[in-house]
Amino acid sequence: MTRISNLGITFGTVAVILGIAIFAAAKSAALPAPAIDALKTGNSSPQTAVFAGGCFWGIQAVFQHLSGVRSAVSGYSGGDAKTADYQQVSTGETGHAESVQVTYDASRITYGQLLQVFFSVAHDPTELNRQGPDEGTQYRSVIFYATDEQRKIATAYIAQLSKAKVFSSPIVTNVAPLKAFYPAEAYHQDYFARHPDNPYIVYNDAPKVEHLKTEFPALYKGQ
Repeated sequence: MTRISNLGITFGTVAVILGIAIFAAAKSAALPAPAIDALKTGNSSPQTAVFAGGCFWGIQAVFQHLSGVRSAVSGYSGGDAKTADYQQVSTGETGHAESVQVTYDASRITYGQLLQVFFSVAHDPTELNRQGPDEGTQYRSVIFYATDEQRKIATAYIAQLSKAKVFSSPIVTNVAPLKAFYPAEAYHQDYFARHPDNPYIVYNDAPKVEHLKTEFPALYKGQ
């Protein structure tokens, strides 16, 4: 993951990061809602979903600002337990992707709505094995499904967006079975909230949260 301090920021790096913010700001409307979605349940039993799409700081921050989401935890999915730590995952050779486990109230928000936010504001699903300045398979776009219903909804939504050609490039998001989720180290948790002035957060992740607030006002919650 590209960590940016107040020193040593190259022009190329700044240009790439600003490009991410421009991408988020350029979209004037949220993507269409999934045509196939789960029904809201009659009880508030928590359900979970796991998404990956670049640095987990920003993905976690977006979902933490969604009404109906109880928690969002940064972590790793796709590889083995023995390699589920930041140093090893950063090599891009573990099979893991930086991921976020979302626990949500299915009586207030649906899995399809989570997907809509994921594709609309959380990341760019057309970038292969990277997101902006972060490169490597650990930054790939993945929906890790825990149930067959999640798989069907995710697959159908990608097909729906592809058919509608809402992106200028093909969607490269993979839909894969969730084998396990491993929480990341404590210093990665709630990074957006704890380090709002970090240049990486300012240029890369803050625009995503602001975009969420603009496009999904009924779902947005402050902190």
